Amino acid sequence: MHTAYLITTVIAAVFTATAAVFYLIGHEYPKAQADMKRIPRRFVPVLGLLLAAGSLGLVAGLAVPWLGTLAAAGLVLYFTGALIAHLRVGSRNLLGWFIFFVTVTTTLVLTVAYHYGS
Repeated sequence: MHTAYLITTVIAAVFTATAAVFYLIGHEYPKAQADMKRIPRRFVPVLGLLLAAGSLGLVAGLAVPWLGTLAAAGLVLYFTGALIAHLRVGSRNLLGWFIFFVTVTTTLVLTVAYHYGS
């Protein structure tokens, strides 16, 4: 269980940190996604900060379990909101969302099972 928890946490942290960097450096892809979902571009850096905070929280959770649990739960909520944003505009291009969502959800489940399961 420890190995699965560790691997998924690291993968989720790398995925979300990479996405955060793209959002925070002003890359064109997040801007185009915001335009497509009709989200004001001024929110792109905020979304990047949320991803960065989640990623840092996952890493910190390796030492402080409750922090990792909260970070994983926050990322699940973040990507639930992303799904709503996609569906609101009729977007069916959900492969990227699916990969992120499954990764952070698996991380949350394994974190809870590893630290709080019996």
